Amino acid sequence: MDGIETLRQLREKSDLPVIFLTSMEEEIDELMGLKMGADDYIRKPFSARLLVERVKVLLRRAHAAVTKDGSKIVERGELKLDSERHSCTWKNEPVTLTVSEFFILEALASRPGVVKGRSALIGAAYEGDTHMDERTIDSHVKRLRRNSEFDMIQTVYGIGYSFKEV
Repeated sequence: MDGIETLRQLREKSDLPVIFLTSMEEEIDELMGLKMGADDYIRKPFSARLLVERVKVLLRRAHAAVTKDGSKIVERGELKLDSERHSCTWKNEPVTLTVSEFFILEALASRPGVVKGRSALIGAAYEGDTHMDERTIDSHVKRLRRNSEFDMIQTVYGIGYSFKEV
C-alpha cells in the first residue's frame, strides 16, 4: 500500500496530523498528498531540525483549538463549535443541530480544505461499526445548509465534502 492509500484509510477513521516524508519529486504528488488530507509534505533529503520544527507547528495547531479551561473549541470564520457543550453558533446566532450533524460539521470544520468521503463522515457521526447508506450524509449536509443558511460546506463531486478554507 502506498502513502496516499494509507492516508486515505487513516482519514476514514482519524484526524491525526500527517506529514509525508517522501522521495517523490513531482509537484502533482505533493498536491495529491495535501488534497487527500496530509498536513505537510517534506521531500527527501530533509533536515532533522526542519522536521522537528514542522512537527512542533502541527502540535501547536492541534493545541490551539483547546481553550484555557480545557474544552475543545473549533472556530472557523463565523462558525464556532464547542464539543463539550455540544453548542454551535453561526454569525453569533445559536444553531440547533442533531448529534450526527454536529459531529459531521466538527469533522469538516476541524480540517478546512480537506476532502472527507461519506464513509469517513459516517465514522465521525456514528460510533462503532455502523452499516448505513452513505447517502444519509447527503441528507445531513442538506439539512445543515438549509437550517442555518450555512454556506461553508463544499461538495466535491464523486468524493465527498470539505469545509471552505477561511
